[in-house]
Amino acid sequence: MENIVILTGAGISAESGMGTFRGAGGLWENRRVEDVATPEGFARDPALVHAFYNARRQRAAQVAPNAAHMAIARLQRDYPGTVTLITQNVDALHEKGGSGDVIHMHGELAGALCAACDHRWTAPDEMQPGHPCPACAAPAARPDVVWFGEMPYHMERILDALSQATLFAAIGTSGQVYPAAGFVQEAYTAGAHTVEINLEPSAVVSDFAETRFGPATQTVPAWVEELLTR
Repeated sequence: MENIVILTGAGISAESGMGTFRGAGGLWENRRVEDVATPEGFARDPALVHAFYNARRQRAAQVAPNAAHMAIARLQRDYPGTVTLITQNVDALHEKGGSGDVIHMHGELAGALCAACDHRWTAPDEMQPGHPCPACAAPAARPDVVWFGEMPYHMERILDALSQATLFAAIGTSGQVYPAAGFVQEAYTAGAHTVEINLEPSAVVSDFAETRFGPATQTVPAWVEELLTR
């Protein structure tokens, strides 16, 4: 039985109304990544960064999972082999769609992190500069998301899963953000069949053995149906 490893990116949540990372009209278009998604940007203007993530947190709470999220949850539930789900997304749409044990390699909008003591807690709807840590009281609260220049979470677990994969799928990813863009090579080295499912080709499309293009709400359910009925 296959060990399936799935990586999802912003493209799987786009049809739910969450902006994509780099597309035209995307979430980041009016804000430089350096200003809102780096430790340096946070140090320079914490009010701007908190406002940006407050808005994202509120938006994520309003949107619903789509057919692609629910198809992956169905695969996790009904597939007789192992299905490991890794996401670059910081929304909770996989969980809302019924998935369990989601590996959030870039953190979660719903989380807060103390930059002083590393304590984690559930973020309030509105975080402000100087928000105190409930554990150490330091005025050092920040969103519990991985910014550029920071190490993604759960890398040991992810690399272990990739080393055992027999099927690797990247869904809705740009292929421009590492280390996630290199996961296909890790899986290929382990002998896995690799498939990209995307609206359009990613920056690393040539690394995949199989490609499927189109809206995630169409391509992902069709792919899952094939896996469950073959």
